[in-house]
Amino acid sequence: MVSGSSSESVSGPHPRKTALVTGGAKRVGRELALTLARSGMDVAITFRASADEAAETVRAIELLGVRSIALQMDVCSEASVRDAILATVAEFGGLDLLVNNAAIFESASLAEISLERWDAVFETNARGPFLAAREALPHLKAAHGRIVNLGSLGGSHPWATHGHYCSSKAALHMLTQTMAKAFAPEVSVNCVAPGYIEIAGDREVAHFASKTPMGRNGSAEDVAAAVLFFATGPHFITGQILTVDGGLGL
Repeated sequence: MVSGSSSESVSGPHPRKTALVTGGAKRVGRELALTLARSGMDVAITFRASADEAAETVRAIELLGVRSIALQMDVCSEASVRDAILATVAEFGGLDLLVNNAAIFESASLAEISLERWDAVFETNARGPFLAAREALPHLKAAHGRIVNLGSLGGSHPWATHGHYCSSKAALHMLTQTMAKAFAPEVSVNCVAPGYIEIAGDREVAHFASKTPMGRNGSAEDVAAAVLFFATGPHFITGQILTVDGGLGL
């Protein structure tokens, strides 16, 4: 744990719901963490190398009146994932929601993807959520909690220059539905699959907005609202892949 809340850890049943957002230090992950905090949840975030951004996100969350910690975690490491889950539960007294957001996005010609890059993308985008869900499962079952995975429009649409990424997200979509059946009835498992999400400085902004029926690109706030729905809506909803793309995939 590299940063934490100013409050003491709780003992016994946790009075407020707790969420863990992997890759929650910056970009979309930061907005996911902030949105959950605004809903009243204590929020733990993980990061791999973005310690400064993670500390800033924790400060922003705490300004919302809830508690937060940032944990360095390698989503590809079984031991690291286990330690982060245990640290979250030790700090907050339980775990109600796991958001598997940490991912690698990169483009490459399919014929030129190295085995190293193929494995790295799958380790992060598919094996990582599996590890996090497996380690969190006993705590989520105890809380009748939820898992929300961050998939992608690329998980259902083949992008020729993103073969490893698309394949890994397709695997995550199937993993979502497999976990939904395996972890029921205690834990609901769903997936939010964003389309093109606008990031400052991206030169493709105008191109994708022109192809999107809703006339604009997606935002981190759009994705966070969908995650919040699965996090707080009916627990009965499970095994769903919710595409958030403004109609881009139609």
